Amino acid sequence: MATWFLCKIRYRKQSENGKQLTINESYLIDSVSFTDAEARIYQELSSIIKDFSLTGVRPMRLTDVFHYEDAETWYKCKVNYISVDEKSGKEKKVQNTMLVSAATVKQAYERIEESLSTMLVPFEISDINITNIMEIFPYTPDEPKIPSNFRPLKEVQAEQEAIDAE
Repeated sequence: MATWFLCKIRYRKQSENGKQLTINESYLIDSVSFTDAEARIYQELSSIIKDFSLTGVRPMRLTDVFHYEDAETWYKCKVNYISVDEKSGKEKKVQNTMLVSAATVKQAYERIEESLSTMLVPFEISDINITNIMEIFPYTPDEPKIPSNFRPLKEVQAEQEAIDAE
């Protein structure tokens, strides 16, 4: 399961009329620790925003994130369902928090319903709120870098066999 961190940044920007404005923005980043989240947010944003400071990093408990390319606004949705404890047989209410990108609240509701349509238990979407998250950076594993002096094992073995045969 992904661990999401909400990173808040602050920077100064010159407006169209020449005034200096202080801009506060929030970004969500998938990371393994606070340190990694801080390093990744600087890495991701340094090419976009030249001079910014990180004002806060906090974990954000999310069950799932549904990203759609056609929308930039993020909505936080609370989804409830009833779970039955197998040992005691008691029912308990489970609340999950999810993020979905959508243009409107109605579209966010429809997208959550569509995404959860395969759930076997009945669920209820109890809350949908707009967030101030500008962008989400999911974890993408880097390709392992192979040093230039490495060769395929078959080549090395063939070379070794040729030397042994002499």
